[in-house]
Amino acid sequence: MPELPEVEYGRKVAEKSCAKKVIQEVHCDNDSIVFENKLPAEIKRALVGRRVLEICRRGKFLWFELDKTPWPIFHFGMTGSFHTPDQPTIQLESGPTVESSQWPPRFTKIRLVMDDGCELAMTNSRRLGRIRLSPNPLEDPSIAKLGFDPLIDMPALESFQESLGKRKGNLKGLLLNQSFAAGVGNWIADEVLFQAGIAPTRRANTLGAEESLNLYDALTKIVKTAVELDADKSRFPNTWLFHHRWGQNQEAQTAEGETIEFAQIGGRTTAWVPSRQR
Repeated sequence: MPELPEVEYGRKVAEKSCAKKVIQEVHCDNDSIVFENKLPAEIKRALVGRRVLEICRRGKFLWFELDKTPWPIFHFGMTGSFHTPDQPTIQLESGPTVESSQWPPRFTKIRLVMDDGCELAMTNSRRLGRIRLSPNPLEDPSIAKLGFDPLIDMPALESFQESLGKRKGNLKGLLLNQSFAAGVGNWIADEVLFQAGIAPTRRANTLGAEESLNLYDALTKIVKTAVELDADKSRFPNTWLFHHRWGQNQEAQTAEGETIEFAQIGGRTTAWVPSRQR
């Protein structure tokens, strides 16, 4: 699933293609699931002729701020992403192969054509993404209930530690809880706990001051690094667990030869290293 860095890259792609421009054409797939029972004609009516002022993101949600409401909100679901004819596309671990030579791409749900000819398409092969209209995205229930965004508004260390102290659940489940940390998904949670040296089964309120600092620093650094690298997994540091966590390979090891184990924790498949994480 696209997590914060992948969605932030999508925001950058959309910003380059659409910001400060007027939407001239809107092409919608007739998909009542992705469009949440909105007809293509309704979407077109709301978007055509509108100027895009800004592309915004919080957690895994994106929205376009237009010169007139309603504004479109996008959620990529498991396999969604933004595409343009001339911009590299992130290949997700669980997503379909993206053919760069095909335009519009397979599984396109919406395609915008701007007044300068630039185009932006959102694909969604498994139909778990969503596109909807809202008069105020920040008040939309799906966005209003989100916790802090580690890139936009990471809390002060003291507030972070205080919040951990009030939580009795395991850390893997807490990190995946979007009302705690918006945009953190499975691979980020595993990477954070790996780099912080903390077991995913640990209860949040059992961490000492140094452990919670390590968790804070790891979350901040990993998100910032992945965003700076445009979520390009080939450029992630070689020491990251990310490169070895996929496929539940029972012989998987870290770059330093440590054994990686897999378990169901927090409702998700979790990769961790017992010899390092306590």
